[in-house]
Amino acid sequence: MRRYLFGRDTAIQETLCYDVVIIGSGIAGLYAALNLDSRLSCAVLTKEGVDISNSWLAQGGIAAAVSKDDRPQFHYEDTLLAGAGLCDEKAVRILVDEGPEDISALLDMHVPFDLNEDGDLQIGREGGHRQNRIVHAHGDATGRETVKTLAAIAACRENITFLQNSFLIDILTDNGRAVGAVVYQDGCKIIMAGSIILCTGGIGQIYGHSTNPSVATGDGLAAAFRAGAELRNMEFIQFHPTGLYCKTPESRSFLISEALRGEGAILKNNRGERFMVGLHPMNELAPRDIVARCIMREMAKTGQDHVFLDITSESSEHLSSRFPTIFGECLKRGIDISKDLIPVCPVQHYMMGGIATNLNGMSGIPGLYACGEAACTGVHGANRLASNSMLECLVFGRRAARNISEQAAGAKRTSIPALPRPEEPAGDLQLDASGLKQRIREIMSRDGWVIRNKTGLTSGLDEMSEIKQALESSVLDSKGRMEALNMATISVEILKAALKREKSVGAHCRED
Repeated sequence: MRRYLFGRDTAIQETLCYDVVIIGSGIAGLYAALNLDSRLSCAVLTKEGVDISNSWLAQGGIAAAVSKDDRPQFHYEDTLLAGAGLCDEKAVRILVDEGPEDISALLDMHVPFDLNEDGDLQIGREGGHRQNRIVHAHGDATGRETVKTLAAIAACRENITFLQNSFLIDILTDNGRAVGAVVYQDGCKIIMAGSIILCTGGIGQIYGHSTNPSVATGDGLAAAFRAGAELRNMEFIQFHPTGLYCKTPESRSFLISEALRGEGAILKNNRGERFMVGLHPMNELAPRDIVARCIMREMAKTGQDHVFLDITSESSEHLSSRFPTIFGECLKRGIDISKDLIPVCPVQHYMMGGIATNLNGMSGIPGLYACGEAACTGVHGANRLASNSMLECLVFGRRAARNISEQAAGAKRTSIPALPRPEEPAGDLQLDASGLKQRIREIMSRDGWVIRNKTGLTSGLDEMSEIKQALESSVLDSKGRMEALNMATISVEILKAALKREKSVGAHCRED
């Protein structure tokens, strides 16, 4: 495997030094930055801007046992049940026990959570939850409102610097410890740091249909893997049951939040028949992996490429207030969800696996941490419980930041390790990055989708390995080619893990 993406003749234009470098500006990255000791200098890198991330797009809300009728124990049990027996129970216990404190912290930071008439938190319910425990902001804009609030606070902190339009190329190590990163921001730069936190989000762009933005190409996972970090549970990809169906290809699928089903929306086939009844005790509110497979089988049975979500039982006034983002987007597309059925189909949504970390977010490489979707803390097991993702960002982002602060591991690193001299590329110098990205999406959407089998996984892995090898042997002189290699690297690991796990569990379904 190629250890570094940068080439023999890469010119380093500048070297910067910070105590801590956080790569990613979603909820995990911002909350980690705000929980660092203020005496530590911190750089927050974002691939484009803070408004382009999975966190920003998150609609559903944040799950936490904050109501008087709920208990962390109930949340714990629901999380383990959804995770199909593969959750790390210690990590889940930390998540549910500490989560309410982080919701309180967000309230103190003035995140505009929705309140009821009594001035208390308005709490909803989503699939897999036996209790109402989802807090949300501006209806279905929880991620956006939380990111906006955290980013505004971080921008006022003297110890925090934002470096936008910074593309992560490589993680630098010295004697087995992470000591810095190579990034591209108007030229290649080295950023030295005592600690690095990867909060680079998901991998959705390896699939043809995903709710993830265009920046989600697995850069953090691939860079960590090249540096020697372990990737864990890569076969567990969450496919959201209800992406908005569109006849023409889109760079990002629009999500129809599970919260609609929590408010009473039901699934119907093209004949107007409700089909989830009897397939699971919770009907439409079954865990996401089950609903996604039921939809896929219903589509196969009827010969259609989508089903429908029906929430016409609710008024236009209620829906436009409770789900303003969804209501407005559907209306733009000629769908009045108070009167019309919403065409939906499964889409890639979330990576349950990722960079293996301990309970403080540290990877197997000293000095290298990971939080949020890029990390595999073990809380999700084989299937993520709805709205546990943002809670994981908060709890483990905070724990990573405090671990760094307590260890005083953030001392500036100023000496640059000897940079390697990569071998001269021997392959095709004119590889088409755009074409290879599209081929990666086609293979993963064919062989690594909701329902898998050995024949497809083997074929897909062979093809993907060839693409990866071709890219590793080429000149990686553009962001597009580097992204393509990152995508191929992650795809190979997903297909390998899916092939190795022969039994179906959670989101990993083997029809053979």
